[in-house]
Amino acid sequence: MFSKLNSPARVKPATESPERPSPKTVPAEVKSPPGQYLKAVRDRLQIGMREVQDASMVIAAEEGNPNFYVSPARLTQIENEESIPSVYKLFSLCSIYGLDLNDVLGRYGVNANRTRAYRTRFLPEITRTTSAEIYGFQDKVLVPVRIDPTFRWETTQLVNRVVAMWGEIPAAFLLNSSPHRHTYGYIGLADRTMFPLLRPGSLVMIDPERRRVAQDGWKSEFERPVYFVELRNGYRCAWCQVEGSRLILIPYPVSNVPIQSFNLTTEAEVLGQVVGVAMRLVPPNMSSQGPGSKLPAPSEIVR
Repeated sequence: MFSKLNSPARVKPATESPERPSPKTVPAEVKSPPGQYLKAVRDRLQIGMREVQDASMVIAAEEGNPNFYVSPARLTQIENEESIPSVYKLFSLCSIYGLDLNDVLGRYGVNANRTRAYRTRFLPEITRTTSAEIYGFQDKVLVPVRIDPTFRWETTQLVNRVVAMWGEIPAAFLLNSSPHRHTYGYIGLADRTMFPLLRPGSLVMIDPERRRVAQDGWKSEFERPVYFVELRNGYRCAWCQVEGSRLILIPYPVSNVPIQSFNLTTEAEVLGQVVGVAMRLVPPNMSSQGPGSKLPAPSEIVR
């Protein structure tokens, strides 16, 4: 549409206006090959190949890695689609052109958000940290836009019934929605340290500002802080106690996991306190097709 305003079609509308304002002119840049896109950006910024070379030389020197350097010959190959650039060279080009690295990776067919789809499929038995970072300004997320005024908050209900209307917003809008950034951890299926308080397969929210281990202040086991700890061979989620230079990991009493002790300076680091949890009460591999457990058909559900 903007190309129409700058084209000769404004002068000769009778001959060109029916063809030139085609809506395909807007997404043409998005669908263009990544190399051609990078060249178009460089041309628009009026940056010469020698300038790209000099700038990438500075980046390579400051990063201490020659892979960030982009020569004119290599840049020509990238722009002509002769080869796929390394992540180092994409980093340099995005830095010089002022582009978002994840957006450019998406043009090469790499969607950073897709890593979430595979996290639970590989090594599910290992406890580890997980990212909640949002990549890409175009991704959409569902958010409640109107709450049912008749909902009774004092009763236990389905969350779906709380929301009268859902809407989509760009995920980038949520980047600054919280003044406090949390880390997220996954409790491996083989990690029964805090079972049944925290079941294997749980997703926990970690506050990295609460790294100091509390020695008292709780009245019951449910109030005692749980910490996410990084060890040399992985991660643990447990109650903690500090004795001198030793960090004691205390499991839930009925878990049958032994108490462990680590050196705080060389063997363990407290990443933060667990402040939230998303947990299944039924294991995902448990069959629900026992007697009397058949799910009703959609037409049988009362709405």
